[in-house]
Amino acid sequence: MSWVVIEGTVIEYDDTCTDVGAGDPLVLIHGHPFNRSMWRPQVEHFARAGRRVVTPDLRGYGRSAVVPAVTGLETFARDIAGLLDHLGLRRVMLGGLSMGGQVVLEFYRLFPDRVRALVLADTSAPAESPSGRRERSEMAARLLREGLRGYADEVLPKMVAPSTLRTRPEVADHVLDMMRGTSPLGAAAALRGRSARPSYVELLPHIRVPTLVVVGGEDEFTPISDAELIADRVPDATLEIVHGAGHLPNLERPAEFNAALEHFLRSLPSDQDGFHAA
Repeated sequence: MSWVVIEGTVIEYDDTCTDVGAGDPLVLIHGHPFNRSMWRPQVEHFARAGRRVVTPDLRGYGRSAVVPAVTGLETFARDIAGLLDHLGLRRVMLGGLSMGGQVVLEFYRLFPDRVRALVLADTSAPAESPSGRRERSEMAARLLREGLRGYADEVLPKMVAPSTLRTRPEVADHVLDMMRGTSPLGAAAALRGRSARPSYVELLPHIRVPTLVVVGGEDEFTPISDAELIADRVPDATLEIVHGAGHLPNLERPAEFNAALEHFLRSLPSDQDGFHAA
């Protein structure tokens, strides 16, 4: 576990290797209302294979500093850029799930030259709808009043597939722990920021790096149609559907998710200029 101060805010992160000879860095961004521990199966798998993996806690989540009020996707994206600067990484393979995927799209919008490849998991590209803005605002107020325990219990059956709840209770416990442990202030700030997010649909045809789109076959929050929209519009994107998984296929079906990601990473052309030491 390491930390860095970015624009006055402490961001904590894990980095599996500080040796730049370990290979092209893979940076993974968690969703809401989770933390970097959601990527544990991927960190363990790819670190064993000798790949460098960096997983930050976004501001307001996990062990990073809590910043109240409003946190927009641009703020999250600039935090990631600051972390890469701190690590001396000029260009990386960048992946994110759900809100993390939207942070990844915002990062690409701002810093396309710093991205070698994209992984967009269980995420959505359109701007928030008017009803969605109202719902996020109401949810932010609710979380500040009540905390996340009731919300976590309520949404767990939508976060993970029914088969996951039946057969992998340890995954359900992990998801609950992440949600219950999230700061209401941080979660509310992110909800307010996401309610004002721009549309990334117009950006998709202009993405010029290899892109993997992954979605759980039973995802209720960002269904297969959302993933298909992204995959259809990003030139030469690859779509992988993880059957038997809900909104968190990387945790629910880690073997299938890791295999899809491994195949994608191995398909990338060699790029010796993918990273630099500080």
